[in-house]
Amino acid sequence: MRFNVTVDRDEDGVWIVECPAIPGCVSQGKTKSEALANIKEAIALCLEVRAKEGMPLTIETRQIEVAV
Repeated sequence: MRFNVTVDRDEDGVWIVECPAIPGCVSQGKTKSEALANIKEAIALCLEVRAKEGMPLTIETRQIEVAV
């Protein structure tokens, strides 16, 4: 399966990665590559737990551009 993730850097320099299609699936790392490796593991574990609990594996997400 393929998922879109968001990658942000917090004020302390830690990379935060989230998978919007899987509620609560967030990870982090000291480097961007570490954070991306960690989110792959988090996604696999989240999918496993959601399947075990009989929950939908993912939710529908969309990216929409908003002008301000």
